[in-house]
Amino acid sequence: MNLGLTILKGRRSVRKYKDEEIPGEIIKAALEAAHLAPTARNLQPWLFGVIKEKETLKKIAETAPNGAFIKNANACFAIFGEKDQTYYLEDCSAATMQIILALWSFGVGSFGVGSCWVAGDKKDYANEIRKMMGVPEKYTLVSLIPAGYPEEINIP
Repeated sequence: MNLGLTILKGRRSVRKYKDEEIPGEIIKAALEAAHLAPTARNLQPWLFGVIKEKETLKKIAETAPNGAFIKNANACFAIFGEKDQTYYLEDCSAATMQIILALWSFGVGSFGVGSCWVAGDKKDYANEIRKMMGVPEKYTLVSLIPAGYPEEINIP
């Protein structure tokens, strides 16, 4: 099996994280991977953000009901799409998956940086998080990706 398939088959949604900082070069690499995601007409109708401040992570966790575990993440990526672009959801979903796979690829002998896709598109809390992060109104939240080194991995 090749490395790409190993990463794809090994990826798991992780909701429990060790209290261990994610190195800046890994965060940068994940953002670069997102930027390389395919988009319709190569418009790249997105903004990416990374939240590392514990107080802000806690506020986001309190705002997004399905993302209560965000407060324990070491970082959280936020993907926003330009609402007036026809394929913003598809484009930003591709970028989301690129981040998730890039993070997982940084395994140190075993597991990489774990993450979990938390939906944002058309959620009641999307606008509140957009405002919290100071993102212009022409964008909407597509996804949140809390990340950290896994405290545990559940393998089916």
